[in-house]
Amino acid sequence: MNFLPYILVLLAAMLWGTTGTAQTFIAGTAHPLAIGALRLSIGGFTLLAFVIWTKTLNAKTIPWKAAWLSAAAMALFQPLFFSSVQLTGIAVGTVVAIGSAPVFTGILEWVFLKTKPNRVWIIATACAIGGCILLFANTESAAVDSFGVALALGAGLSFAGYAIVSKTVLQAMEAVPAVAVIFSLSALFLLPFLLILDVSFIQSAENLSVILYLGLAATGLSYILFSRGLKQIPSSSAVTLSLAEPLTASLLGVLVVGETLNSTAWSGVGLLLCGIVVLTLAKRKPVDKKVGNT
Repeated sequence: MNFLPYILVLLAAMLWGTTGTAQTFIAGTAHPLAIGALRLSIGGFTLLAFVIWTKTLNAKTIPWKAAWLSAAAMALFQPLFFSSVQLTGIAVGTVVAIGSAPVFTGILEWVFLKTKPNRVWIIATACAIGGCILLFANTESAAVDSFGVALALGAGLSFAGYAIVSKTVLQAMEAVPAVAVIFSLSALFLLPFLLILDVSFIQSAENLSVILYLGLAATGLSYILFSRGLKQIPSSSAVTLSLAEPLTASLLGVLVVGETLNSTAWSGVGLLLCGIVVLTLAKRKPVDKKVGNT
């Protein structure tokens, strides 16, 4: 069994998990949507410039319909997720959005790709989602806004749609050009927000360095890793492994920011790790190999 695709997706999720800690180093007020739009713009346009400069982008090989759909899904994820967090809190919004994504992915694959989720995926996903719930169960953010939860579910569905549709782009292109195209198109959807939101915070050198990290590493590099792994494994497995994001965020919160986790939260960490280990190390069935090449 080739473990590399699973490791690449895990590394991507770990990079995503650094975004919360990184944003704590931004001084002053920065609207989350402005940060998201800047991340996509920096990550996408930098990669686009790189693939054009290195002549590794062939416009004739781009499946434009799938590319635009992937870009729209990723662009839609940003306002849905950030708005849900504002309405219902970071804990609930994160759990609902990220925790629902694997479920939506499995359902979409079942409905549209006629691929029934196997037992390994079901067990791993149940462990990971249970871990997410325990991880954030006793946080101070206890407000539950029904509309905020609905937006978070929309964010989870958007990420699931991105993971599935982007596989079509990855079939026709290499990972770096594919990510460059998708995220550049996605940035175009969000550029209008930068015209109406306050972005003066990037005038600070420290804040700019954080935004550059978020755009180049936590967005550009992370989605290259995610796409290379996604190209070889089922979308449902990749999205379940992406639940390493809240795990990483929580551990960094303890180690870097100085937050504390109670026994319930640490139980959640253990369940998350179990789900990831089960999905990564379990012997794959033949149907999984078939799906990974679709």
